[in-house]
Amino acid sequence: MSGVRSSALRRRVRPGLLAAVVSSIAVLGTGAIAVPAAIAGTTALPAPAAGALPAVAPAPAGAVVPLTGAATPPPSAPPTTPPGTPNTSPFPPGVPTNVAASQVRTNSVTLTWTAATPGCCAIAGYDITYYSPFDDVVMSASVGTVTTTTITSYISPGRQYSFRVSARDVVGHRSLASEPVTVVTPVTDTGPDITPPSAPQNLTIGDVTDSTATLSWSPSTDDVGVSGYNVYRFDGWFTSFLVATVPTTTHTIALPPPPPPSTPLRYQFYVRARDAAGNVSIASNTVYAPTTPTPPTTPMPPPPTCRVTYQNQSEWQGGFVTVVTVQNTATTPMDGWTLTFGFRGDQRITSAWNATTSQSGATVTARNVDWNRVVPANGSVSFGIQGSWNASNAPPTSFVLNGGPCTAG
Repeated sequence: MSGVRSSALRRRVRPGLLAAVVSSIAVLGTGAIAVPAAIAGTTALPAPAAGALPAVAPAPAGAVVPLTGAATPPPSAPPTTPPGTPNTSPFPPGVPTNVAASQVRTNSVTLTWTAATPGCCAIAGYDITYYSPFDDVVMSASVGTVTTTTITSYISPGRQYSFRVSARDVVGHRSLASEPVTVVTPVTDTGPDITPPSAPQNLTIGDVTDSTATLSWSPSTDDVGVSGYNVYRFDGWFTSFLVATVPTTTHTIALPPPPPPSTPLRYQFYVRARDAAGNVSIASNTVYAPTTPTPPTTPMPPPPTCRVTYQNQSEWQGGFVTVVTVQNTATTPMDGWTLTFGFRGDQRITSAWNATTSQSGATVTARNVDWNRVVPANGSVSFGIQGSWNASNAPPTSFVLNGGPCTAG
């Protein structure tokens, strides 16, 4: 790399996910480096550049400053600071301007910029941070007092990168970062087509149903011709999935399921244009996709706490006598009971004992009488009915006790 003193990479912290990333940063250990304060937070101050005059804090009012020689520095000479005394000047360098990518190759990007304006102290060099979108790795490089450099570390063919430049002075002040410059590297430096298509614009999502949605975007342009578009789904953290390759500017997607509860992120979609040579464009804007709702879970009904036996004692043409036994299979006594069942024939109750009965159509309701109101745990109670029938005396097969189903048999 032309003029590059050092380079490294680290994991970046995404907004809203600091807690989730702490462990990732810890794993990197000494491989992580500090980046400019405007991008990655407060960093350690580097040592002054070789040959630079160390700065000094002004002596407090009334303090005596001993002279170490006969000569007195001229008023225009910069102040000096004893070793180890931090500079407290509030004037960092200005922001580098006119940052541009003057040359983009498969494995290198050449950047140029206009030198930053010094603040309190001389400019010592520049820090460049860069990353590919849709992952969580940030690369960085440091250079001296130059205004152009060629970045080669971690640059791959057919990848998108965004670069920022910040200045640092001889006492460790850092400027804010420049506006980002975004490029996409070609897939070849020697082929007939090394120019990527333009980025798709105005990606939107619509026609949403319970399971699908339609993406649409404005077409891209290319010096040779756009051959199609790649549609991606991004998990919001560091992984993109190629969903489809389509020739047109619309695509219907299957809605993804909701993300796991452990992450606050939502799935996003974006699109890249491609040409016949395999070059891909800078990514479009991203859109958040609605997710398929989690189907509601039907709670399991509680297990039956009763068993009903319906047994014909006698039957003749046109009549029957039946004994119905209700068993309490719960672990607690049952105080009062109402049993409901339905005849499957054309039976009609004519009399009953040990229960009060009523009938509406085929539905029969039997209620306790005073002496069998309480049924102990694992106890039972029986009542009898006599009735008539004409076409069928088919017995009931389902029973409900106090609003809950009972096991039959």
